Amino acid sequence: MSSSQPSVPRKGISEPSYAVHRPISQPGSSSQPQSSTPTEHDDERPNTPPPYSGPTSPQMTAPPAPQPQPNYPGLPRLDYTLYSPPSFTLSTDLTTLTSHTPPLSTYPTSLLQLIQSLASIPPKPTIRIYGSTNSEVDFDVRVNIMNLIVPEDEKRRMNYVKLIGKGETGYRGDFKKSSFPEKAGLEDWCRGYCEDSAGIKQFALDRIVTNWDTSYLEGRLLSLISSTSYKGHVQISFPLTHSRVVVHSPDKVNRFFSNVAKVFTGTKKYEVIKSVWPYADIARGEPGRRCAVQEEEVWFADWKDAIRHAVIGKRKRWVTVEDRLEFLMEPRPEETGKMAEW
Repeated sequence: MSSSQPSVPRKGISEPSYAVHRPISQPGSSSQPQSSTPTEHDDERPNTPPPYSGPTSPQMTAPPAPQPQPNYPGLPRLDYTLYSPPSFTLSTDLTTLTSHTPPLSTYPTSLLQLIQSLASIPPKPTIRIYGSTNSEVDFDVRVNIMNLIVPEDEKRRMNYVKLIGKGETGYRGDFKKSSFPEKAGLEDWCRGYCEDSAGIKQFALDRIVTNWDTSYLEGRLLSLISSTSYKGHVQISFPLTHSRVVVHSPDKVNRFFSNVAKVFTGTKKYEVIKSVWPYADIARGEPGRRCAVQEEEVWFADWKDAIRHAVIGKRKRWVTVEDRLEFLMEPRPEETGKMAEW
């Protein structure tokens, strides 16, 4: 078989959710912590995470009022212009937005407002199902899962922003990970970055999905493909695109010079903030679990026929609601009787 198979991202239950402060105020959100023990009134508890205990500033708690956004039927209600902000470029693998514009590395207020706004939108979680025989690709289908972390009812959204915690190891403005220094909040981290005189530095925001049981889905999808009598090599992966934003210090001479200098001097990194988008409030299997939209089992039951239909049809594209309709209205002979040989 070919050695040029696509890489398979790490799978498993995403990292658990934890208590944080929301730098961006959400209308109608509660400041009371959730109970960790399910009760008979558990369904009435709010979806907001417990508050972060650190101090805040008026700039962090009172961002500019959101502007009315256009509504795209069938798509999550989001400000999609934030996925392509001015001066940023998107990487070819669609994961990272990068900017070298000088003001963002010079003025703390500009950086703070940018990070706050870009932390308000989610990454794009997907499922990729890839099958090949020797060097030939038999099928390559993808499913968009974004609507399962962004409920239509904004009051049910579970997203929050997490700053690096006390004693937590990470990139805190150095060339390597450490558990110091400590800062009072995002505003102070932005100020520290902008005042840093290092020639090459970067400030990053990561968007993550938590409590999504990809291991369970991988097993179910492999069984589904096996039911088609497919004998080739199958890979199941869970790519996360639009998941990282990097503000990089401006090039002193040109991009090539900066890349060469980076090899010798390194890059001082500030990776202290994450935009967290839970699939559910706790890990799958835990009592009292509540999903933002639906359980993994329910999603699989809804989409398994459409995915199988696309695999049998040797599709190399996204699986959409059209595939569900096609399966129901135009089933292939092999879907109603004995499977044909591949």
